Amino acid sequence: MNHDNNFEVIIIGGSYAGLSAAMALGRSLRNVLIIDGGFPCNRQTPYSHNFITHDGTTPAEISEKAKTQVLNYDTVHFVKDFAIKGKKSADGFRISTEKGREFTGKKVIFATGIKDTMPDIDGFSECWGISVIHCPYCHGYEFKGKKTGIMANGNTAIHVASLVNNLTDKIVILTSGKADFDTEQLSKLQQNNIKVIENEVSAIEHSNGHVNKIVFKNNKKMKFDAVYAAIPFEQHSEIPASLGCELTDRGHIKVDEFQKTSIEGVFACGDNSTMMRSVANAVASGNIAGAMTNMELTQEQF
Repeated sequence: MNHDNNFEVIIIGGSYAGLSAAMALGRSLRNVLIIDGGFPCNRQTPYSHNFITHDGTTPAEISEKAKTQVLNYDTVHFVKDFAIKGKKSADGFRISTEKGREFTGKKVIFATGIKDTMPDIDGFSECWGISVIHCPYCHGYEFKGKKTGIMANGNTAIHVASLVNNLTDKIVILTSGKADFDTEQLSKLQQNNIKVIENEVSAIEHSNGHVNKIVFKNNKKMKFDAVYAAIPFEQHSEIPASLGCELTDRGHIKVDEFQKTSIEGVFACGDNSTMMRSVANAVASGNIAGAMTNMELTQEQF
């Protein structure tokens, strides 16, 4: 392996968290490699919100501007590729990519995000991130006062409804099966005029990702402007688990307050390690991961 393939830090994932980590490291003159396949989870989202200085900007514009700024630092390098394997080596870690390349690094930062598991509902994936949404803070303002569905049940549905209730008084919870609410929760729903429909959802009629109607299995239809959905996910990369990184009960990479994982020399940041799924949080956690990785290197070398 030639010298050009050896780095102090390898960052896997070059979106908001990864680029933020790279900037902190680049400003400390660390020799850094970013490996990114160009497949962000918010690729369908029209605009990013709730991030000061970038409110209403497209996700692609934010990441492209960030990438340009980060690569102004001479010690930061970027390759477009997918990291597919990782293993511990004598002096750090060895990362293999889809295109057959290998890189070594003393430290690794995973900014790999998560992969949403789409339900078997026609039209759902086409609307995901556009009008079928996950976060009132990221998307809710744009649908204020609109007819809004919440595709969830039990405590999750109550949590989302309580937040969305401040944005619109036209809320319907879609449980797609028997509702799971206790007496107190049902009372709250009734007090706030929130309807519950147990009919199973079979499809979403839409125009270029913008919801028009929800279609139920009994062939009835109901008009909506937006739908919140709580769906399962998995880690976008299998490498953290293969290295032994501990996961939380929810499936996120377990990190401490400094974004350090359970494996020495490995950090994680962004959506892969937190429930707080937003561009702003990804940038913040990436900044911490980069600074703390630099601190470890400093302590080892000083």
